[in-house]
Amino acid sequence: MTNFLDRIILGNSIQSYFILAIVLLFVSMIKRYLSQGIANLLFKEVKHWVPDIQQQEFSHLLLQPLEYFLLLIAFMLTADHLNFPPELNVKVYNDFTLKGILSTALNLTLTLCVIWIVLRAIDFVTLMISRGTDIAHDITDNQFIVFFRDFFKALVFIFGAVAFIRIIFGAVLVNKIIAGLGIGAAALALAAKESIENLIGSFIIFFDKPFRVGDTVKVDNYQGSVEKIGLRSTRIRTKEKTYVTVPNKKMVDTILDNLSLRTQQRVDMRLEVAGDTPAASLIQVLQDIKDILKGNEKILEGFVVNLHDFTKDTYVIQIIYMTYVIEGVQYNALRGDVNLAVIKALETRGAKLSSTKIEINEK
Repeated sequence: MTNFLDRIILGNSIQSYFILAIVLLFVSMIKRYLSQGIANLLFKEVKHWVPDIQQQEFSHLLLQPLEYFLLLIAFMLTADHLNFPPELNVKVYNDFTLKGILSTALNLTLTLCVIWIVLRAIDFVTLMISRGTDIAHDITDNQFIVFFRDFFKALVFIFGAVAFIRIIFGAVLVNKIIAGLGIGAAALALAAKESIENLIGSFIIFFDKPFRVGDTVKVDNYQGSVEKIGLRSTRIRTKEKTYVTVPNKKMVDTILDNLSLRTQQRVDMRLEVAGDTPAASLIQVLQDIKDILKGNEKILEGFVVNLHDFTKDTYVIQIIYMTYVIEGVQYNALRGDVNLAVIKALETRGAKLSSTKIEINEK
């Protein structure tokens, strides 16, 4: 039996082949449990950061790449002790030998496994962060999470491509490519100056958060609801239901009024009452309007009702009040109720309205 195991076949003993087969068989049998154990240890650490994450989600992302990675490492460590048969080391094409091709293929496979694990890790980190933002119902953060996920994946693919080129063609070609990219990147940066500024603007919007998706904003002559924040521009649905695209550079460089962040709205009304209205009726009208505003729980204290001005033909009554009602439908309903109550007060006191001018100032 010993003589049989010591027999040399293709430069290696039969015992060496048996050891390689046993190791691979053993690792194949326990790779699932070993990967699960590593995943469980990592999950215990991650659980402290994101309590809502499920172990099944974590394992689904990392188990399979870990299994192939462990099997490949076991094969490489074991096969490293074997001698490549000289009779098989034939030239396949020019200076490429079979040994070199197999070694290159093995390195490429290992690199591919590492890239696979890193990509799954990025997916998991994205899942962790998105769970946190979902709790906060922040649509803007979710959009940028997708952007950063794709951005970092693109970087991984770029570095992976460089690693593949280095393995296949050597470091000399990689250095030449990097040198060429350096010159090309400078020219590209000059040509894409506006795009880079808009990209920087998107980062400023993400970190500074002057507005979010769903906010009503006013920029230049446009006012509407923010529907999407992209890498280059922000999309706004205007009050006229048009779809306006504004470059992100403009969104951060110009004065932007975020109407959704206001805490109150201000109403400024001017009533022009006929000049033949008796003074007693005018005084009663002023008191009735004060009672109307005071009796409405949606109107804040500190309102103003007075005889602001008069001419030979009209008396100008000024009405200024603040309300915490921000939402458009409720705000318009409140204005309608107050206006109708004022009209009834004028009719009750016999005051005629020569003309009415209502100006709305929102602050």
